[in-house]
Amino acid sequence: MELSSYLSLSTSTSVVVDKSPDGEFLRIDFNMSFPALSCEFASVDVSDVLGTNRLNITKTIRKFSIDSHLRPIGPEFLSGATTHLIKHDDDGEEDYGEGSLVLNGQNFERAAQEHDILVVNFYAPWCYWSKRLKPSWEKVAMIMRERHDPEADGRILLGKVDCTVQVDLCRRHHVQGYPSIRVFRKGSDVKNEHGHHEHESYYGDRDTDTLVKFMESLVSAIPLGNQTLALEDKSSNKTQNIKRLAPPSGGCRIEGFVRVKKVPGNLIVSAHSGSHSFDSSKMNMSHVITHLSFGKRISPRVMTDVQRIIPYLGASHDRLSGKSYINQDEASNSMVTIEHYLQVVKTEVRSPNEHTLLEEYEYTAHSSLIQSHDIPVAKFHFELSPMQVLITENPRSFSHFLTNICAIIGGVFTVAGILDSILHNTLRLIKKVELGKNF
Repeated sequence: MELSSYLSLSTSTSVVVDKSPDGEFLRIDFNMSFPALSCEFASVDVSDVLGTNRLNITKTIRKFSIDSHLRPIGPEFLSGATTHLIKHDDDGEEDYGEGSLVLNGQNFERAAQEHDILVVNFYAPWCYWSKRLKPSWEKVAMIMRERHDPEADGRILLGKVDCTVQVDLCRRHHVQGYPSIRVFRKGSDVKNEHGHHEHESYYGDRDTDTLVKFMESLVSAIPLGNQTLALEDKSSNKTQNIKRLAPPSGGCRIEGFVRVKKVPGNLIVSAHSGSHSFDSSKMNMSHVITHLSFGKRISPRVMTDVQRIIPYLGASHDRLSGKSYINQDEASNSMVTIEHYLQVVKTEVRSPNEHTLLEEYEYTAHSSLIQSHDIPVAKFHFELSPMQVLITENPRSFSHFLTNICAIIGGVFTVAGILDSILHNTLRLIKKVELGKNF
């Protein structure tokens, strides 16, 4: 028993003021799935009480389009955030009428099959950016009609879809921001095994000159009368730097990490764009949290070894793991912000020589759904405790073990001597009594 006690490790727990050095950053790892938020506009933002405000973090974030079962579709979605202001034509431009074709659920597929390239402006009449785009879009449509007659040429056609009227058509093409300019190429916009379209999005400037150059670059890749080149690789296109694939689905899985200061702050996931508008009544920020933790990554092996000594450690390290915040009723989803209030406590395990063996952060979580007057978001408000739990190992010294062994051995001999003396005296007394009886 003494040997077992010597080999075992005891600990002492105390609560002290957090000893983290000034200016140290805290890492937040997460993996979340948003079934109704497109990767095209999904943005991860960070803010805190010290005035830090970082929008649309992309360096340490990865996005994957997902289906209705939260399974990723295709490779990583490269958002390629625009770093400059989108250029528009000046106000007061001449009205060129309705140069683009009005598309709906009945004529959309026919137009896509009759022309090598169909460029569509998905817009909303109430949208500020759609209103700014409209004059230049109609002007470009008239110019392209004059240069490339849709009936005689057939290589390109410009159309438009009013998403307030053609709701199903816009939903089918996963349009969440207005205006969204999509490029459909004949033969390449086919449905894959998941039932999703494959086409491109345009994120460049929206002035007339830039749009005309972009349209002409699309037409130049398809010589008149040769429709097979519509399927060629577009990597040689000069406008490749402003073109990206449109999201193949309406959902997005966001994973990665951010570093924040050790002060109260917010991690916010929302739809964000500097040149698009969003209909807040149709935004659904329901999500499933696969992983959310604070601090450095701890390998399962290290955590298992520590839990053998301290069983309660790590119980709340990933408290929200596997939690779902999904509303099936679309009517109840409108303009709802989902907030999570997290209180984080640091736990540190130290060796007797003050060497840190393990540093982990556990947290409590309280969640709520709040009606919002602005664009709905998913907000994680975190607040770090000024106190930390300090667990120190207390190994026993060998001298203490040796002293106890000597004490045990000495005690055994002493007790054995006492028992031997009692037994010997008892036997002598019995013999004396027996001898007295014989006489």
